[in-house]
Formats: sequence, structure tokens, C-alpha cells
Amino acid sequence: MMLEQDYTYFIAQFKQHFNIDISLYKQDRMKRRIDSFITRKGYESYIQFLRELQNNPHLFTAFIDHLTINVSEFYRNRERWDALETKVLPKLIGQNSGKLKMWSAACAAGEEPYTLSIILSQILSKYRFEIHATDLDLNILEKAKRGTYSDRSLKEVPSAVKQTYFIKENEEYSIHPDIKQPITFKQHDLLLQAFDTNFDLIICRNVMIYFTEEARTQIYEKFSRSLKKGGVLFVGSTEQILTPERYNLQRFDTFFYEKI
Repeated sequence: MMLEQDYTYFIAQFKQHFNIDISLYKQDRMKRRIDSFITRKGYESYIQFLRELQNNPHLFTAFIDHLTINVSEFYRNRERWDALETKVLPKLIGQNSGKLKMWSAACAAGEEPYTLSIILSQILSKYRFEIHATDLDLNILEKAKRGTYSDRSLKEVPSAVKQTYFIKENEEYSIHPDIKQPITFKQHDLLLQAFDTNFDLIICRNVMIYFTEEARTQIYEKFSRSLKKGGVLFVGSTEQILTPERYNLQRFDTFFYEKI
């Protein structure tokens, strides 16, 4: 039986055993996803499911894959990527004559960091930038490392870019090795793990909407500390920061915030 008090116990024990704090996600949405997974797998209670998670790494991996929202595509919201290319990157390049350090947080299957690498490769040597790409889901990170996509993921990609930076194999497209080279993929939990620092650009889009207000505040504070002065945070189309000065940020352009 799926009892409410058992769900509270499940959340607490899950954090203790796996160091992932589900309570920092919006609970109505998260509970629905958890319940649907448990029911589909045939478990009768949260307690029974928790015991099985502790002993079955394949079940745990499948569960994390179910919980994380891995929806993305290349050049998603194309006009924002155009703004990045024409306004943000010239600013960042102008204020840093060395190597640009960038972070694609919650990168899902890799479309976002690869889009960034494609854009940068057209204006900079690959030795002048590095991209850190992170996600909680190890399965989706393996897919990102492979860099192979269906045509659906490339619907916003200009034909010239598709021909130059992708290799078509049957019905799939693989990222050119030169685009992969500047990117490092790594597992990372935005809610519980420490953030690296000295970034020129942080991209975190269409993820914060799944977190509680408290969690969003903590993450924006950490993003701000991770940025260099003059660095830029790029957020999703439903995630405008209403009071950026609270995080030592100021609006640079729509959905872009500069570290003051």
C-alpha cells in the first residue's frame, strides 16, 4: 500500500543511501513520476521499492533515468542562440584573451554543449575554449558522449552546419570529433555537490522549473559565485530571474545575466 507517511520516509532514506535529495524538487510533479515508476514495476509499497533499489543497481539507474527530464535539441529556441553568438560571445571573448571556460549544467543528451562547441568552433580555435558538461543521469551522459542523434534532434540546425559538423550514418547523425574534443562530460548533482569556479559562461536552461523556490535560490547563488566577474548565466525561456541583483547579477539580454 502506498501510504503518505511511507513516501516521506522513502524521500529521507533515499537521500541517506544515495545522496540525492528529492525533497528539493517540486513534490506534486516528482511524486507522480515516482508513483508511476513504482506501479509500472509492480512494487506494492515505497518500502519494498526502497529495499530493492539498495540491492539492484540496474533498477536504480532506470529509476534515475525516469526521474530526470532529458528533453533537448540542437539550437533549442534558436533566437536565443543567435543572441549568444552575436552579443554574448563577442563580449566574453573581448574580456578574456586566454581560454574561455564554460559550463553546460544539466546537459541531458549533449545537444546543448555540442551546439555551443559548434558556434565557438566557427569563431575560435578549439584550444581557446573548454566546455564542462554535467548531468545527474549517468545513462544520458553515456548517450551524450557517443554524440549520435536522430533527425528530430537536428530540426533547428542550419543545413550548412549539419553538413559541416555532423556525419550521417544511415538515419542517424554523429557529431564530428573536432566538436567533441573541447567538451568534458561528468556526473554532477546541482542540488548537493560543490560547483567549480571561474566560468566565463554557464548555461542552465529548462531545468530550474522542476525545483522548489528554496532550491532555485541556492542554485542561483552558487552559479553567481561560480562565474567570473563579467561572466554570463544563460537560462531557459520560462526561467527569467525577476530580481537578479539578489544574486549579484544584472540583465545583459533576454535570458542572459551578467555577474556584476
